[in-house]
Amino acid sequence: MNTQYTNTILLIRHGENLANVTGEFSYKRVDYSLTAKGVLQAQQTATHLRDQHIDEFFSSPLKRARETAEIIAEPHQLPVALYEEFREVNVGDLEDAAPTAENWDYHNSIVAEWYHGRLDASFPNGESFLTLTERGKRGLHKVTWGKQGRVIAIAGHAAIFTALVSAICGPESLETIRRGKKHNCSISEIELATSEHDVVGRLVQWAACAHLSGEAANFVPAVPEFKKQAEEIIQ
Repeated sequence: MNTQYTNTILLIRHGENLANVTGEFSYKRVDYSLTAKGVLQAQQTATHLRDQHIDEFFSSPLKRARETAEIIAEPHQLPVALYEEFREVNVGDLEDAAPTAENWDYHNSIVAEWYHGRLDASFPNGESFLTLTERGKRGLHKVTWGKQGRVIAIAGHAAIFTALVSAICGPESLETIRRGKKHNCSISEIELATSEHDVVGRLVQWAACAHLSGEAANFVPAVPEFKKQAEEIIQ
């Protein structure tokens, strides 16, 4: 008999951090805390989700995600468990590179390869779409296997969330994902079916941010706007 568990997953992008402002590539070595605006974004998200039933909170180990998760989890009086699987995409050598227009163009060219179906294209000494999504799927499997009907919040990063949702929610989700702006503290929701060896999702909501207002809704561009980009990826 095939065992399957179904749970609701809330994917919450972290609040603003300094790397969003400076355009730095940030995977592991570059690890900033939230800015004052990022804290405000997390606080408004916490208020928005305060009365929603949430059973568990998980987070990427990066400071910007962990701090966001802790602020949102506080009204629920729940701990935040850190999972390496939800860390941002490994951009490899780019993390030691200056955030110039040329380096961002190179970054975006790798992502464009993914959009065009070349999923094994990888950042030098970093991840491909395939390795990134397999990592994320392992994380989802770990936090959902053996659980049924739970609401699970995960604070993390737009690049891994974008790739992961596109991988598990099927081609019908792609247009919604590509159109949506993955702003800081935006919330995506998926219904996730977990079997022994796989996770499959249904996209319910993508990158909602209407709960943010005032200065918190003054979003920093996802990709530094050196020039008009043909393709978009969010850090």
